[in-house]
Amino acid sequence: MDYRVKPGDLQEDQVTSYLESQTARLPSSFYLGAALASMAVSLTLKAYGKDNLALFVGQWAAPFLIIGTYNKMVKQHGSDQTHHNAPSVIHSAAS
Repeated sequence: MDYRVKPGDLQEDQVTSYLESQTARLPSSFYLGAALASMAVSLTLKAYGKDNLALFVGQWAAPFLIIGTYNKMVKQHGSDQTHHNAPSVIHSAAS
């Protein structure tokens, strides 16, 4: 039995669509900048001996990069293929 999800089988809910439409307004460089800023702040906190806070803030870099990658994919491919790229059916005449 084939359990794979094919394009058009499922649709995103309204919450996901809304969040994607809002985050897509931000440029992808925003997320890269946020990741670099969290690393810089973490380094600064570490230099001042705030080890626990430095670790906490430094761990934000990976989620920012993941969200940025997701944001980029949504911008390039759309969030829900059933609404954007519905497959068209081409009928050919038999001769």
